[in-house]
Amino acid sequence: MRRIAFILFYFALIFKASSQVRWTLVDSLYQPLPSGVHVYRTNDPIEGKPNIAYYVSAKLKDRSLAFLADTTSKRRLTPSGFYQKNQEPLLVVNTSFFSFTTHQNLNLVINEGQTLAYHVHAIAGKGADTLTWRHPVGSALGIYKNRRADVAWQFTDSSARYPLAFQQPVKPFKDSVATHARKSFFAAMATQQGAAQTRPLPAAWKVQIAVGGGPVLVQNGQIRIANNEELKFAGKAIADKHPRTAMGYTANGELIVLVAEGRFPGRAEGLTLTQTAQLLQEIGCIEALNLDGGGSSCMLINGKETIKPSDKEGQRAVPGVFIIKALR
Repeated sequence: MRRIAFILFYFALIFKASSQVRWTLVDSLYQPLPSGVHVYRTNDPIEGKPNIAYYVSAKLKDRSLAFLADTTSKRRLTPSGFYQKNQEPLLVVNTSFFSFTTHQNLNLVINEGQTLAYHVHAIAGKGADTLTWRHPVGSALGIYKNRRADVAWQFTDSSARYPLAFQQPVKPFKDSVATHARKSFFAAMATQQGAAQTRPLPAAWKVQIAVGGGPVLVQNGQIRIANNEELKFAGKAIADKHPRTAMGYTANGELIVLVAEGRFPGRAEGLTLTQTAQLLQEIGCIEALNLDGGGSSCMLINGKETIKPSDKEGQRAVPGVFIIKALR
């Protein structure tokens, strides 16, 4: 029996290794690149379906790299537009979800310690739930002044200098109040969920750079998708395949920015959230989150596209991006 168990274990390891996606270093296609930045590409199928994806790894402690975010006001720009606006940086990638009508970022964006956009913490009910609101706590990836990265869940409002962050997902609550100030938000949460649901209490999140999206995909190196807490995708939409943008970081201090092409039958069908999480985990991310995907997904390296955007018009205009600049 021990011999059979060992053989089964051995073949399970082989199967797991063979199921991992193979990445090819493609730095030569996107030069010049600093020594702390690398670009990888794969066209390995995912669960038998065609796939094209890229990721960039950047050393967080490399002082020759600047990590930044940028937004627009009452308008949107394509990633190429942000590339020109920001004096042609090394990397530009789309980030937060947004409103097509108001051009408003719907998630947290912080640049150089200044909050440029806030999470939306109220979702209007429909049908029988008309006149009620659900109140989720959104997620973001942030980078501290010491260049340590963190993925957390934040309550944001303009009355506080810093967002308040939880290090674990927070169950949303529902009431008849459209907008809560900070104190009333946490009071309502505690009333509905009890003190146990709100502990440990949130702390000021003093990051220098942050970009939000959601849901969180990887926590403590494990695939733990926080969609039920963040209320990002309804029903079975978590399993839908789309172009994807995601970010995470590894235990050895590398920032990972991933994009997957999609909505091109026979070429690249896109990924589910679970498949995206699996790729990030395989790369080595200990924490990672999903960002806006679909037609918004686009990553430029030295101004060159990686994946092909899925909109027939090309790059979609967005109100917020993450940027890496090479300082020398």
